[in-house]
Amino acid sequence: METLVARLLIILWLVIPFCVTEEPEKTEKPKQRHARQRDAEFTEKYGCLQAPPGSQGRDGNPGVNGIPGTPGIPGRDGPRGEKGECMSERYEEPWRPNYKQCAWNSLNYGIDLGKIADCTFTKLRPDSALRVLFTGSLRLKCKMACCQRWYFTFNGAECTGPLPIESIIYLDQGSPELNSTINIHRTSSVEGLCEGIHSGLVDVGIWVGTCADYPRGDASTGWNSISRVIIEELPK
Repeated sequence: METLVARLLIILWLVIPFCVTEEPEKTEKPKQRHARQRDAEFTEKYGCLQAPPGSQGRDGNPGVNGIPGTPGIPGRDGPRGEKGECMSERYEEPWRPNYKQCAWNSLNYGIDLGKIADCTFTKLRPDSALRVLFTGSLRLKCKMACCQRWYFTFNGAECTGPLPIESIIYLDQGSPELNSTINIHRTSSVEGLCEGIHSGLVDVGIWVGTCADYPRGDASTGWNSISRVIIEELPK
């Protein structure tokens, strides 16, 4: 019995020092224990110890634009504005050419006073102007000084916007060598622009008459040639 007790005391004497030395491990700091645990897990997973952390990397490239946002809530109505002035608008159609030509072959009109020919024209706008042209053969002869005028009329009256449209021929014997047998026919023209004519039908006439303060002679119009009257409506 004594031998058994002695053996137990020896065993206790040998075991107690080991139990005392294991106490400091229980008081180890949590941070060191966690670090060692991570190293153990890393070593167990990858088969090697974890290296120390590397240096901080550079900033990455900017990202792409995001998706556009949804429209915002409409704003409130603004204050009411002041009453404006009423202005009438006038619609104008685009301008279209409007012209007419009347022509005669060998008119051979030998009157000295009166209407030679006429041409009816439809004027579309009240504020437009009429351009008129007569071209043909004209002649004047006389024994002494004489003068004749060829002119346009519009509905029987000469142009007043701004002035009459005319062309004259003056002939002066001048000397005994030049007698009344001179008979020269020349192609001439009478041309001009007249404003202030009402829209609608317009009777355009070409006339022959005398010049102021001069006697008339022997006139001839349209001998052996083509005579024309051209009428064109133009915007102002």
